[in-house]
Amino acid sequence: MQTLFRNPLAGPGVLGVTSGAGLGVAILMLGGGGSLGALLPAGVLAAAFVGAMAVLLLIVLADRRIGDGATLLIVGLMTGYLCSALVSVLELYAPAHALKGFVVWGMGSFNGKEMKDVAWLLPVVLIGCLAAWLHAKPLNALLAGEEQATTLGLNVRRTRSVLIAFSGLLASVVTAFCGPVSFIGLATPHVARGLFRTADHRVLIPASIISGTCLALLCDVITRLPGIQGILPLNAVTSLLGAPVVLWVLWQGRNWYRAA
Repeated sequence: MQTLFRNPLAGPGVLGVTSGAGLGVAILMLGGGGSLGALLPAGVLAAAFVGAMAVLLLIVLADRRIGDGATLLIVGLMTGYLCSALVSVLELYAPAHALKGFVVWGMGSFNGKEMKDVAWLLPVVLIGCLAAWLHAKPLNALLAGEEQATTLGLNVRRTRSVLIAFSGLLASVVTAFCGPVSFIGLATPHVARGLFRTADHRVLIPASIISGTCLALLCDVITRLPGIQGILPLNAVTSLLGAPVVLWVLWQGRNWYRAA
C-alpha cells in the first residue's frame, strides 16, 4: 500500500477494510444486542469477514471506475469514516453489555486462538503473501512512479487492482480472526527498510513478513508480562511500539522509500 499510493503512512486500514470488518461485527453485536461471550466465535468471525469483503468489493469497483490512485485513496478513507460513523450510531443505542463486548473485540487480541483457527487463517495468508511476492518486480517499477512504470510496459491499472484485492483479503481475514490490530501493518515495512537498508521488494516483502511476525509476537508477550493484572489491550501495546516508528518516518520526510 505504501508503494502503491506512494505514501509512507499508508497501511491496511487505508482502504477502509478494517472499518468494514468493525461495522460487520457492530451490526451483529450492537444491532442484535448480543455480547461477545454470548455469541458464537464463528458468528463474529463471519460478520467481520463479510463486512470487510463488502468494503473491499466497493473499493475494487471504485478502482475500475476511477482508475486514479490518489482519488482511490480518498475513497478508501471516506469509506472508513462512513463505517466508523455508522458504528458510533449503533454504539449510542446499544445496551451496556453488548457495548462492552464490542469494545473488547475492538482492542484486538491474539488470545484464545487455537490450531483449528490457524488451519483456516494460514491458507489465505500464504496465498496473499505469495501473490505479494510475485508482484515484487511490478512494485519496484512503481517506485519510480506510474508514468515510468507504464513506460517499462507495466499495466498499472491491472496491477493496482490485483494488489488492492490481495491486500484487502489479507487485512480482512486477519481482522476477522484477531480484531482490528493497529500499527503492525503500518510500522513493519519501515522497520524492514531500516533493518535491511533496501527498497527492493524482492527483499522487502519477505523481510516485512518476518519483521511483522516478530513484532506481533513481541507485543503479545508484553501484554502477558508477569505482575500485570489481567492482559493488557493488544492495540495499546502495538500503538506504544508503532507510534514512535511513524513519528520517525514523518521526521525523515520523503527519504522513507529510498534505498540506502
